[in-house]
Amino acid sequence: MSATLELLKDLIGRESVTPKDEGCQDVLAARLAPLGFNEERLNFADTQNIWLRRGDAKPLFVFLGHTDVVPTGPLEAWQSPPFEPTIRGGRLYGRGAADMKGSIAAFTTALERFLTKHPDHEGSIAVMMTSDEEGIATHGVVKVVEVLEARNEKIDWCLVGEPSSDKKIGDVIRVGRRGSLCAKLTVAGIQGHVAYPELAENPIHAFAPALKELTEEVWDKGNAFFPPTSLQVSNIHSGTGAENIIPGSVEVLFNLRFCTELDEETIKQRTQAILDRHGLNYAIQWRLSGNPFLTSKGRLIDAAHEAIKTVTGYDTHDDTGGGTSDGRFIAPTGAEVIELGPLNESIHKVNENVGLQDLETLSAIYEQLLIKLLA
Repeated sequence: MSATLELLKDLIGRESVTPKDEGCQDVLAARLAPLGFNEERLNFADTQNIWLRRGDAKPLFVFLGHTDVVPTGPLEAWQSPPFEPTIRGGRLYGRGAADMKGSIAAFTTALERFLTKHPDHEGSIAVMMTSDEEGIATHGVVKVVEVLEARNEKIDWCLVGEPSSDKKIGDVIRVGRRGSLCAKLTVAGIQGHVAYPELAENPIHAFAPALKELTEEVWDKGNAFFPPTSLQVSNIHSGTGAENIIPGSVEVLFNLRFCTELDEETIKQRTQAILDRHGLNYAIQWRLSGNPFLTSKGRLIDAAHEAIKTVTGYDTHDDTGGGTSDGRFIAPTGAEVIELGPLNESIHKVNENVGLQDLETLSAIYEQLLIKLLA
């Protein structure tokens, strides 16, 4: 059994459903301590965070990951228990195999090989881990970055181990992500009997034209790196459940995934202008999950392309698709940020898995990236 596979099986066996860590970070600290990594625990509330750094010279390269995983879903739908790593057909099955314990195992063994060969490398290397990425991400990387910024500890290059690959390992790297802005809108009406609509005010009817306008709004046209901004309604709730009552209010949840052509305040102003035009009695609560970020060029991207080509023989594609990631907290500090990890086909699904050979290829790419940047 390879070192990467052995480590990954250990990590999958720990039931670290967000925001739990279940000792995963202890395992990593124990593996990296003999290599000269100093350990710092930066825990906040129920979230476990660890900062492991080797050296204090510039530039600083960081592997960023999360040890928490999403819930399993229906256990009966799994072909093998989600926290009992199982090999079938050349693949390892278990929750977190691809998102993202596979990456963690791969970069840990890459570090072990690299530092054995290059103990006197240039710059510094750090590993940042959190147990609060799959949740609301309020006490994880965002808090660690605040600590680092307060003491002016600057990251130059950051590789996030999110599952970026599409059809084969390394065919896609994420060089940015769209922003995510959530809204909870409540439109008030007057509850009443459906037989006497003149004595009531149906908030669903009042809101319907505004909803049509919101969903048809052309927020922007995107740009060379990002698709156009999209507004999607995720939930509408109204009424008492009775068929003869006009509801007194309607609650709507929606989200905008926005590109670098827009900002949070502009979206809020344009949304509220639409609602105001329709004369609605409403209240709206906003939550910014993250701003868009982009690393359009730089040494990190170049080195990633070179490393993938060296190991696999093929070229990679830069992309900004997908949801949000913890990279959104690193990029505003001025660091170059990319995401490179396993195939994303099975993430968050039952029977999540990663290819055994993909693990070894990914670890080799990570090692080559370190060589090209720091050797």
